[in-house]
Amino acid sequence: MTGQPVNLRRARKHKAREGARAEAEANAARHGQTRAGRSLRAAREELEARRLDGHRREDADERE
Repeated sequence: MTGQPVNLRRARKHKAREGARAEAEANAARHGQTRAGRSLRAAREELEARRLDGHRREDADERE
């Protein structure tokens, strides 16, 4: 009933990697988007803000 010898150091590292991967996936799901998605969203928000400022009337500041 002897099986293959197991390298305990390798098994411990493998288990730690799997745990870290699972934690990373949970964090990614919890915090939303990837870096590329966040930068794309920021670029779109900036574009919309510039478009909105482009349509702003010049005399709007005088009314306030």
